[in-house]
Amino acid sequence: MDTINKDILRGGQFLVKETDCMDIFTPEDFSEEQKMMKESVTDFVDREIWPHKERFEKKDYALTEEVMRKAGELGLLGIAVPEEYNGLGMGFVTTMLVCDYISGATGSIATAFGAHTGIGTMPITLYGNEEQKKKYVPKLATGEWFGAYCLTEPGAGSDANSGKTKAVLSEDGTHYKISGQKMWISNAGFCNVFIVFARIEDDKNITGFIVENDPSNGITMGEEEQKLGIHSSSTRQVFFSDTKVPVENMLSERGAGFKIAMNALNVGRIKLAAACLDAQRRVITEATKYANERIQFKTPIAKFGAIQSKIAEMATAMFVGESASYRAAKNIEDRISIRLSEGNTHQEAELKGVEEYAIECSILKVAVSEDIQNCSDEGIQIFGGMGFSADTPMEAAWRDARISRIYEGTNEINRMLAVGMLVKKAMKGHVDLLAPATAVGEELLGIPSFDTPDFSETLSEEKDIIKRLKKVFLMVAGSAVQKFGPDLEQHQQLLMASADILIDIYMAESAVLRAEKTHKNGGANADYQVAMAQLNLYHAVDNITRSAKEGIVSFAEGDEQRMMLMGLKRFTKYQNMPNVVALRTKIAEKVTEENKYPF
Repeated sequence: MDTINKDILRGGQFLVKETDCMDIFTPEDFSEEQKMMKESVTDFVDREIWPHKERFEKKDYALTEEVMRKAGELGLLGIAVPEEYNGLGMGFVTTMLVCDYISGATGSIATAFGAHTGIGTMPITLYGNEEQKKKYVPKLATGEWFGAYCLTEPGAGSDANSGKTKAVLSEDGTHYKISGQKMWISNAGFCNVFIVFARIEDDKNITGFIVENDPSNGITMGEEEQKLGIHSSSTRQVFFSDTKVPVENMLSERGAGFKIAMNALNVGRIKLAAACLDAQRRVITEATKYANERIQFKTPIAKFGAIQSKIAEMATAMFVGESASYRAAKNIEDRISIRLSEGNTHQEAELKGVEEYAIECSILKVAVSEDIQNCSDEGIQIFGGMGFSADTPMEAAWRDARISRIYEGTNEINRMLAVGMLVKKAMKGHVDLLAPATAVGEELLGIPSFDTPDFSETLSEEKDIIKRLKKVFLMVAGSAVQKFGPDLEQHQQLLMASADILIDIYMAESAVLRAEKTHKNGGANADYQVAMAQLNLYHAVDNITRSAKEGIVSFAEGDEQRMMLMGLKRFTKYQNMPNVVALRTKIAEKVTEENKYPF
């Protein structure tokens, strides 16, 4: 497939345009090189991380640093770094793959890896000048040095641009003096260089700086934070007191810090989704092994329908999250390739490629972080009383999962961002929401068709339902925009309901398209993929119905409300309701037979 010439949807356009299943990338499409990379990373994790889970739970920060250094020696810290700076210069999909498989054994390494390769290294790679990149990036890419990112302050969390840390230019103009307090700084205990955000004078926006970690230069740290999870992830407060930073260490330009922070978060969001995937695979595998071994009433509990239901739902959520994550990753990679072919620099291409799919990045961050929390919770339940014990891997998995809904912008912030960014794209003409929303409005006033469609092809009804679910979003969000205009952002509960509809649509469509592609290609596990896509869509229809009702009754009354509720019923109607019990049983039997997550 020619990735440069094929018609690639722009970010957010999935809502108003159809996607051919053959145009999406799936894990079944991994190249031989990518399969080898996956194997190499998995071997590394199984050798260096998984056997030492108990040490990670006992706050062995030195072990985290040691593992990170070994990862650097293998080149795993430089996957996304261009070759001229000692990196491997791999594509975006491969960087996702490495982030996925290195993150599953413990949240401590997932956090250290993400903080270093993402927000610790990437701002210099993508915003640094040539001198800065040559000086810092090779050391960061090889693990000789480690990076950390200093944005959050006691009074500046979600409102990142409100930070109080100051940068004052020296009288001779050679350096800035930075003073302020940063908190929740991952890798602080062993990092060599910080990306620090501070405000110069009364600038509207903060500015980024590259600051070397030198305690003799006014840098002190608090004690390691005592946290619910990610116990061996070094997390400290960092205090700067007249810390001297050469003027040449300003990152990008004055006032560009907020833009750097936001773009770093876009990449961080999709990578966080990736970092939650292998954690789910491992939880499902461990829970399945236990369910096969645990005998109650003379029967392995894996044979009981209540346990099969849990295993099937866990596996389905994993399949859906993986499908959507790699679909978006390839879209980003293709957009980067197009920009490079048009003459953009590596920096411009990477930045704009990811920024294009910021909506999808927020969707994935929310969906997959909530999936790993649910998965680990059900893992505890399958283990029963043993799951509550720190002697089993479920307890630590549950605690480590909890931070994922807070990292990279809380899930509440990301929900509102996803809808807000979509509306802004529509205003700029990047996504045509007006014409489809108008068409849905006209359809509501028209006479519904009573023809019986032909759904004889595999997943044809599911694809038709997804088309109609998109109409639900256009109906609810379109009417809300008309009613509230620019004041829509003040109606946060309505935005959250709209976001949940948007998220369920993207995730369900990704799963259906992957299953359809596998089925058409005659791939292994096609029947199980179809079953998981159907099961997930069944839940998506229920979720969307609930969210849409909540949204509609919050702003529509009388005839308008009745018409929209009737439209909702029409758009969410099944012709052939799936037998969800049979679907779950089929999926669970495959997982328990393989004794692991097998898809």
